[in-house]
Parts: sequence; structure tokens; C-alpha cells
Amino acid sequence: MTAAAVARADQWVPPRAPAPAPPPVPAIGRAWPVGARPAVVRGWEPPAGPYARGHRGVDLAAAPGSAVRAVAAGRVSFAGRVAGRGVVSVELAATGLPPLRTTYEPVRAAVRKGEEVAPGQVVGTVETTGAHCPGTCVHWGLLRGDVYLDPLSLLPPWLWRSGPSRLLPVLGVPLP
Repeated sequence: MTAAAVARADQWVPPRAPAPAPPPVPAIGRAWPVGARPAVVRGWEPPAGPYARGHRGVDLAAAPGSAVRAVAAGRVSFAGRVAGRGVVSVELAATGLPPLRTTYEPVRAAVRKGEEVAPGQVVGTVETTGAHCPGTCVHWGLLRGDVYLDPLSLLPPWLWRSGPSRLLPVLGVPLP
């Protein structure tokens, strides 16, 4: 063993601290991207690695021409076409560093890059391009930096349960 190798072997290197956990996804959603409570055609399937198979978002059933809404407040970071499909991306306000970013496709954009959007604001309409779903759908994605996350985690429980209100009969109370 050379003297340089012995010197390196004698040097103690402290273990590296684990990388900090990414901030949790806050349930800041105030609206579904399409409809009141659309059917989830295909759910989120996290990939095992950056190039592995998986589904990096959720597909929501939506008719062509349906309004696509921002789920939370933010700023449009992209509105245009990618590989022939319309895409709108919104960087969500006050979600940490790097900020959360939602994507919607295929969507004909009704907003421009840099525009501020409010929760529930229309950002585009559903296009019929592509054969991603058996019917027409909107692919809704969520990223923090280059890490894909489940976009449904943005929705608070009350939004999952929302639907039409129903009045039930009150038993034991005489009719007027």
C-alpha cells in the first residue's frame, strides 16, 4: 500500500446526513379540474425510477369542450402545445421550494404564461386529441421540481365528498 493510500484510509469521513424529506403536499385544492366530481378513469401509479413504467398523474373523464379549471391559486408557467397536444401548467402559490406545479392535458389554453389564476378559474377546454383514454379525458399531473406526486392529494376530504345535497325526511315531525 502506498503512503497516499494509507493517508486516505486513515482519514475519517463523517457520514452524510440524509436528504431532507420533501415538504408534504398541502390539501389546498378548491375545485376539481373538470366537473363537480369526475370519474377517475386511471389512477396515479408512481414509477419505480425516473424512466420506469407508471402513470404520472390521474385521468379524469371529461367531454370534449368541457371547461378545465385551476384547482388552486397560482401562476401559469406554460400554456401551449407539446407533441401536438395542448398543455397548461400552473405553479401553485405558497407551496414551498420548489413549488408544486399542476399540469392539464389535452387542453386548449384560455390563459397565457405568467397570468395569475384563482381556484376554479377556467384555464382551458378539453381537446379531443390523442388516444390516451378509451373516451375523452384530462390527464392531471402534479410535480415538485422533477418529482411526480399524486395530484389527488391536493384535494381536501370535503371536496371528495362533495356532490348534490339531498334532503331526507325527518321522522316523527308532523307535516305542516
